[in-house]
Amino acid sequence: MAYKDLQEFLRLLEKKGELKRITPALDPKLEIAEITDRVSKAGGPALFFENPTGSKFPVVTNAFGSFPRMHLALECADLDALGQRIDDVLEMEKPEGLIEKLKLLPKLAKMAGIFPKTVTKAPCQDVVLTGDAVDLSLLPVLTTWPGDAGPFITLPVVVTRDPETGKRNVGMYRMQVFDKNTTGMHWHRHKGGASHYHEAGKRGERLPVAVAIGPDPACTYAATAPLPDDIDEFLFAGFLRQSAVELVQCKTVDLQVPANSQFVLEGYVEPGERRREGPFGDHTGYYSLADDYPVFHVTAITHRKDAVYPATLVGPPPMEDTYMGKATERLFLPLIKKQLPEIVDMSLPLEGVFHNFCFVSIDKRYPGQTRKIMYAIWGLGQMMFTKFIVVVDAEVNVQNTSEVWWRVGNNVDARRDVVIVDGPLDALDHAAPMSCYGGKMGIDATKKGPEEGHTRGWPDALTMDPATKARIDALWGELGL
Repeated sequence: MAYKDLQEFLRLLEKKGELKRITPALDPKLEIAEITDRVSKAGGPALFFENPTGSKFPVVTNAFGSFPRMHLALECADLDALGQRIDDVLEMEKPEGLIEKLKLLPKLAKMAGIFPKTVTKAPCQDVVLTGDAVDLSLLPVLTTWPGDAGPFITLPVVVTRDPETGKRNVGMYRMQVFDKNTTGMHWHRHKGGASHYHEAGKRGERLPVAVAIGPDPACTYAATAPLPDDIDEFLFAGFLRQSAVELVQCKTVDLQVPANSQFVLEGYVEPGERRREGPFGDHTGYYSLADDYPVFHVTAITHRKDAVYPATLVGPPPMEDTYMGKATERLFLPLIKKQLPEIVDMSLPLEGVFHNFCFVSIDKRYPGQTRKIMYAIWGLGQMMFTKFIVVVDAEVNVQNTSEVWWRVGNNVDARRDVVIVDGPLDALDHAAPMSCYGGKMGIDATKKGPEEGHTRGWPDALTMDPATKARIDALWGELGL
């Protein structure tokens, strides 16, 4: 059964020993972050801070910070199994004949209940604050690193609508709290929210925005997912949780938000208005550079009576976002393999903080195939930000970073097997000579033959023969090793 709300998820984590309550009073400025960083890097539990100083609302961090908790959050036995469920849906084609139609019925029945539905009463509107009562200091927003420009909301589910088409976008963009009723809106130019803001600006209109903080886990994850433009994030969340996301109409803007959210910030951004935002300690492990971003004006704060403030901490890996990123890798691999069927597996290693490294194993059959894969990946949505793509043969375990680099060291001729191209880069890439644009590298670490200009012999990698391995496997328990 889908989680009714964040509270239900946290109760399950506590029951399974995956959540630790912290009772001493701790400051949302740096202290909660320091504890979370230590626990996250040690592979520890979710943390429930009962007494953040300056706020009556408790804080929860590291809720997604392990593979077991990601499995619980997305209610799946493992992430590959959930990816397979996505693949099953993608396999649904127009049936031909009665038997095929009957086989499709169970899938259609499962899909029927996942579309978002509107409710008129919602826990997230237990308390409604408007006008002079709007005060963001009521929330225990964390300042996570000493060089941060201020407190940042780090798990906001940001809802906008295209002013031209009316299509909804749900994304996650950090928000620096400037004062009691304004924040930054860190929209990179490639993101859906930024596109809506651009369209509104062309029309000379302010853009309504709603920010849900702490809906159920599937909604929070869906806001981070690199979905195609024509797929609604709340529909995707409904698919993940196998139950419709309940939405409620906001009080001061014409947008809908998850009814089970902890807090909702309603407001707007004005066309052309910018304010200096940052620096901010980011998932790259460095401070992202300060820059000018749109300003979000808050017209209403609504919240549950029993609200909990969820936050995440980003910085040098591994941290909580590592597990969310690996979930994305596994869930969207089937979609990538639909377009590039020669791909065997793919890994976005934690050292690459999602967009710096991509390791791909392929079933290589012809010269130039590795180049085709590199260029195709750079053309796939947010994969365009990938700085380094390493392509290896099918038998290589790309989930083992050490094995991949071993293959690179042995199989690559730097002049022949390295490709340098220019293209879009993530806005947080401080090494790029220009913002959002620079050089990227593809590395072909596959076996080469005469068709690729390698006329010398190519030795086999060292492996033990199967008969000896089976013999030792049978004896292993007797060896005391």
